[in-house]
Amino acid sequence: MTLTAQTERSITAAASGSSDRSNARIATASPLTTTRVVSAFTILVFFLAWSVSAHFKLVSPVFLPSPQAVLWKFYSVATTGFVDATLWQHLSASLFRVFAALLFALLVAIPVGIAIGISAIGRGIFDPILEFLRPIPPLAYLPLVIIWFGIGESSKILVIAIAMLAPIAISTASGVRGASVERINAARALGATRVQVVRYVILPSATPSILTGLRIALGTGWTTLVAAELVAATRGLGFMIQSAAQFLVTDVVIMGIFVIAIIAFILEIGIRRVERLLVPWSGRE
Repeated sequence: MTLTAQTERSITAAASGSSDRSNARIATASPLTTTRVVSAFTILVFFLAWSVSAHFKLVSPVFLPSPQAVLWKFYSVATTGFVDATLWQHLSASLFRVFAALLFALLVAIPVGIAIGISAIGRGIFDPILEFLRPIPPLAYLPLVIIWFGIGESSKILVIAIAMLAPIAISTASGVRGASVERINAARALGATRVQVVRYVILPSATPSILTGLRIALGTGWTTLVAAELVAATRGLGFMIQSAAQFLVTDVVIMGIFVIAIIAFILEIGIRRVERLLVPWSGRE
């Protein structure tokens, strides 16, 4: 009887442990699954409401064209073009400006963020500049950039780059300040120079924060792109949207907005994958 009771208790405990593990897996997977289902349902309801409104003309087609009209305009602009350029030409011009600005911002903002994070002098020099630029909307300094640099590509890229500087620099500084003191001291004890400590200890520790700043900066860059392309542009998604708005070509406006959102979403996914490759340990320590 005693052996049987012990066996029953062991089986019950094992079953209970297996059940607990299954419940834990369900609890872990459930929020993500629920989020995806709710997101898909929300998108479906949005497009359904849009289609119904357009079908019954609850809003004038001039102001709210149907999803079919927007989809057809996507094909039309991609093949025949709009304002003397196809969709791909507009897209390539905008991508060039955004990525050129991003490269410039990275080359400037990462050293600035490191200087702020490791040096009181660097913090004293660059902090006031960043805090001055950060809250200013791009349209406020756009006229000044045009006066100084003209209406060419350089002014457009510079406006976007200035908008990207603060997020990257602040995130970099935060990551540098969050580097492990024990690792830094261990590297110094092993004879590492200041440059080696920055390169092999501080920068790897700050990489997750830098990538977070990069994601924020890309969003800011796309927001600024429309404003930058207001100035003497002949191609670009922002230019295409503004040109369509002037003539009430609403389907092109909506199509351009969707293109920007899709490109931004793709870039976000790309950066997340790069983050998993470069810093697989992020969030596990």
